[in-house]
Amino acid sequence: MTLLPPTNLRKVMEQPAFPKPSHRLTHLINRFQPTPETVVLFLAILIGGGTGMGVVTFHYLIELIHHLMLEDLMSVIGAWGGWTLACVPIMGGLIVGLMRWRTQDFGPSLSSLIAASQGTAIKRPLRPVTKMIAASVSLGSGASLGPEGPSVEIGANFGMLLSLILQVSQERQRLLLSAGAAAGLAAGFNAPIAGVFFALEVVMGATSFATSAVSVVLLAAVVAALIAQIGLGAQPAFALPVYQVRSPLELPLYLGLGLGASLISLSYTELIRLAKACFAGSVPGFGFFKSIPKSIHPIIGGVILGLVALQFPQILGIGYGTVQAMLQDVEFSLNLLLSLLVVKLFMTAISAGSGFVGGLFAPAMFLGASFGSAYAKILCLIAPGIDAYMAAPPAYAMVGMAAVLAASVRAPLTAILMLFELTRDYRIVLPLMAAVGLSVWLIDQIKPNINSNSKLQQFGLADLKDEQAEIVQEILVEDAVLSCPKKLPATLGLLEAAMEMTRDRTRSALVINEAEQLVGIISLEDINRSLARWKNYQNSATEILSELSNQTIMDICTTEILYAWRDEPLSEALDRMALRGLHQLPVVARDNHERILGLLEKEQIALTCNLAFTRKTLQQYIFSQKSTVNGQ
Repeated sequence: MTLLPPTNLRKVMEQPAFPKPSHRLTHLINRFQPTPETVVLFLAILIGGGTGMGVVTFHYLIELIHHLMLEDLMSVIGAWGGWTLACVPIMGGLIVGLMRWRTQDFGPSLSSLIAASQGTAIKRPLRPVTKMIAASVSLGSGASLGPEGPSVEIGANFGMLLSLILQVSQERQRLLLSAGAAAGLAAGFNAPIAGVFFALEVVMGATSFATSAVSVVLLAAVVAALIAQIGLGAQPAFALPVYQVRSPLELPLYLGLGLGASLISLSYTELIRLAKACFAGSVPGFGFFKSIPKSIHPIIGGVILGLVALQFPQILGIGYGTVQAMLQDVEFSLNLLLSLLVVKLFMTAISAGSGFVGGLFAPAMFLGASFGSAYAKILCLIAPGIDAYMAAPPAYAMVGMAAVLAASVRAPLTAILMLFELTRDYRIVLPLMAAVGLSVWLIDQIKPNINSNSKLQQFGLADLKDEQAEIVQEILVEDAVLSCPKKLPATLGLLEAAMEMTRDRTRSALVINEAEQLVGIISLEDINRSLARWKNYQNSATEILSELSNQTIMDICTTEILYAWRDEPLSEALDRMALRGLHQLPVVARDNHERILGLLEKEQIALTCNLAFTRKTLQQYIFSQKSTVNGQ
């Protein structure tokens, strides 16, 4: 058995920006003819090893540049005055700006790589080494970002590169990309379990992984974490004091922390988006940025960062030292904590928007620790004496770190497991889960994640491209409605309904009364649940069969019905269906919910959307052909 499928069946993507496939490697693999599963596991070990070494190199580069900038450079110019500290981030901005001027582009982001694994072509070349150097300069010179983003992208780039060299299927390309991302996070944070869950939650999607996929991702994460421990040490990122639960009544206080964390994370993500828009010149009042070359933007960001650092040097760089101090209960005044919270919020947004390279995990953890510590101090001020019934501020700082991180990246399991691996303290898990769960739920309610396509995954449309997802917004319910749905009278017996739906090969039916008005909806699942009683209780089969014979579909159908209207966008109906996990939705008149106009079904929705995509593509093709003819 060969690794590669026949050429006529292989999906080949024309991507001149990527290197050409290595025929020697594929020939070597096909010569020994290992099973595809063996090849994938071997690639997982290769990805884990390469990513681990890349992350170790990345961290040593950060330390080297940090030493050169904040120690060697400052030892020379520091004698001129304290203001010279501002020169460090400015110097970093200058170097990153020069790199942007030279290369124009540092390569695709993780989201772009995920899109590529779903079939979207990427025209930007893979430049993992360039991005790693730019991130090292950014973080080493004090940009308010973190190392985890570049670490994950090192692994993701490696996984994507191998998948392109071997020209594997799209499914395995996504698997190798996930293995690389897991390895990057595992090595970057010394957190292999969190790395695996990050890959499953964010890269692969919570509904699209299987046991074999988990094995590959696990193997890559373990190998990368092992190499990182050899190169960087096995100690946890933070050393913590002993945590004690003072009272079960303390749990509501952590729920309040989760509520505040959702607001902090919302401000965090929105400020980053706003800062990027400002530097792009798309915000009123900031249009002048369009005339400023992008290579100058990091210098502007470095100037702002340097000036602010003169007053708040704690916001420079990754910030783990300040977080460690908060977790060790070093005395921070409430005013300083709130100031650091606000300043770090804005400086991270400016760092990301101006073109510095780095991740957003570490700043989120800094914000969470600051907010958690401040929250504990505010509680003591509002209710004197409550400190006897609550844990010390470091406990709230720990929970705040995970809650803000989880709500910012929409990955609650990753945040919980990451904090557990970073702290290695199990006693905080219960309040941690409560705060994280509430913060993520609230952020989903305030600002639903429209980029996840989660509702479309339920309808066989999980791998939509951005332009395809936009087409869904243009489709109306009437375009996808089944105008002649199956209807059953409410008085029909259960067994008769089962036989009739089986004969007609229909999944669901509308239940109507004598006036043919809609009174309910029944599905095969409803019927099967009732019929399963006879299967589960065979000792009393006679009694159960007698009961089934007397039962009508009105007794088991769903009478609390969600509706759809013919003239509303299909996306709104999809939202209601996804909310309840429904496979069908009755279409009724707006002025009379009992008047049936049709039925919206999962299969018909998928068919309608795919037809719309095909029709749009044909129109574009015909238009381009006409333009070509007219141009000649």
